[in-house]
Amino acid sequence: MRSSKGLPVPSSEKKSQPNDISVLVKRLPHFDGLELPTYATDGAAGMDVVAAEDVTLAPGDRHAVATGLALAIPHGFEIQVRPRSGLALKFGITVPNTPGTIDSDYRGELKVILINHGAAPFEVRRGDRIAQLVLAPVTRATWLKVEELDQTQRGEGGFGSTGGLFALES
Repeated sequence: MRSSKGLPVPSSEKKSQPNDISVLVKRLPHFDGLELPTYATDGAAGMDVVAAEDVTLAPGDRHAVATGLALAIPHGFEIQVRPRSGLALKFGITVPNTPGTIDSDYRGELKVILINHGAAPFEVRRGDRIAQLVLAPVTRATWLKVEELDQTQRGEGGFGSTGGLFALES
C-alpha cells in the first residue's frame, strides 16, 4: 500500500479494504507461539499457513499436517487450501486434493494434506509455511433436468481433444 505521496505505508498503518471479510479463528493449544496466516505481499491472493507439528514425509508419503487453528468461515464462503509453489518446484511437496475446500460449517482443526512427490524424505518443522489459504465466495448450483443439451463445436471431445501438446497431436 502506498501513501498519497507514493511512499510505502508500514503494515501497522494499513487499513482494511472494502472487500475484506472477517473470519473467526480459534487458536488451539498446540498453536501457541505460532503466527496466524498472513498475506506475504499486498497483492497476494493466498495467506501462508504454518505447520503446528513436526513430521517427516518419505517419498510417496502423505500426512494431514496440523495447523493448530479452527475457523468459523462466513456462510457463502469457503477457504481453499493450495500448495506453495516453491515447495512443489524445489522438493515435490504439494497438496494432493488441490484445491482442498474448508466448508463454512466445519469447526474442527484445519489440517493440510501434504504429499511428497520428491525423491528424498522431506522434513516439515513446526512453524514452516506449508500451504496457502484463499478465501473465496461459493456459488451453489441447482440442477435443471433436460432431455438434450445444446450443441457446441467441441461436442463430446475430452481428455486432450483440443490439442495443445505435440504428444497429444500425434
